[in-house]
Amino acid sequence: MLFKKSDLAIVNYHFWPNAQIIGETLLRFVEKASLHVRVSVITQSDLDLRKILDESNRASDVDIRSCRSLTDSSSNFFMRVVNSIYFLIWTVINLLATRPKTVYVATNPPLVVPFIVCTYAKIFKAKYYFHVQDIHPEATKIVVPLNRIAFKILSHIDSITLRHADDIITLSEGMADYIRSRSGTRSPITVLDNPAVIDLDHFAQPRDGDVIFCGNAGRLQRIPLIIEAIKLYIDRGGDLRFTFAGGGVYAKDIRLLADSYPNVTYLGLVPTEEAARLLVRHRWGLMPIDDEVTRYAFPSKSSCYLVSGCKILAVCSEETSVGTWIKERACGEVAKPDVESVVSALQMIETDIASQKQKMATDALLGEKQSNDASVPHASLPDPDILAFYSVERHSDMLLKLVINPCELEIRELDHRSV
Repeated sequence: MLFKKSDLAIVNYHFWPNAQIIGETLLRFVEKASLHVRVSVITQSDLDLRKILDESNRASDVDIRSCRSLTDSSSNFFMRVVNSIYFLIWTVINLLATRPKTVYVATNPPLVVPFIVCTYAKIFKAKYYFHVQDIHPEATKIVVPLNRIAFKILSHIDSITLRHADDIITLSEGMADYIRSRSGTRSPITVLDNPAVIDLDHFAQPRDGDVIFCGNAGRLQRIPLIIEAIKLYIDRGGDLRFTFAGGGVYAKDIRLLADSYPNVTYLGLVPTEEAARLLVRHRWGLMPIDDEVTRYAFPSKSSCYLVSGCKILAVCSEETSVGTWIKERACGEVAKPDVESVVSALQMIETDIASQKQKMATDALLGEKQSNDASVPHASLPDPDILAFYSVERHSDMLLKLVINPCELEIRELDHRSV
């Protein structure tokens, strides 16, 4: 059998439609790239991606090479390792089959698959672009214990991959600094924020919620601290209403909190579109994060909170990359990661919301602003520059310019509804 060779291969566990934001970004990226070069996508999915893409009239000229996943969200660590090896083999087979001149690979899966891409690039004199969405094995070690020898070996493997990349893409200046110091790479590093879900129709609804946490309630999100702070805040007479949406290891604890306090609601896992609608309805978003993690990753919910127009309460140290990000954008407050500091911040938020309601009521009485319910402000549109900066369209364009790297490339905006 003769295989069709590719100019560009995209290697990532997740692709459209499963990973709705990153997946859509990658899909637009490959659609635009396919107007100029031959593109293959090496991924995993339990769906017939080629059939779904054809039915949606998407990526007709893209070679989709997808294998079935052996795991789901409930799979244990051993099965995840098996699945990683399985995808590694799948990647090797398809790289050799398509012989791409350029490869885009992300840290999903981490470490070994990017190293295989690095090895392929050296042997076949190809270019590769490494999208570091999390720095491993450091990010892994926080969740899964690694002994000193294993950590050293894995760090060395990742440093080799970083040093030989034609370009590295990452999420924050802090992550870029750590990549340089640990790996000694001289490769150029591009900082590219996570894209966000954007639907202007969401802003027609009232902003009638107080505080929301939307995302993974995992070990790195300081959920036990948040739960204790909310209990203490309410027990001291606090009136804020809290909404939690998402899954994770602390989902049961959040549900227990919601069962115990009437002004706490837990919605469980919600679709990406519904999550975006929820954010627009709330005035403040909770973004707790372990300090150490901010050196190796950046919370993806940050951009979604920002474009939704709700202020952000980050729970971390001020000197972290997240704390700096909040201060530079003047988009919220940073609370120290202890219960009393978070309670004080929630009390400040309660005062802020009460002040907003009072101002709206006063404006309505003076005839300066018409409102059927002065206590419920309607969501206002964010700054157009913010919407453009965090859009999937810009993100896919940036990837195209970096990876295809044309001298004068005319980028067509695709006729798809923005997410």
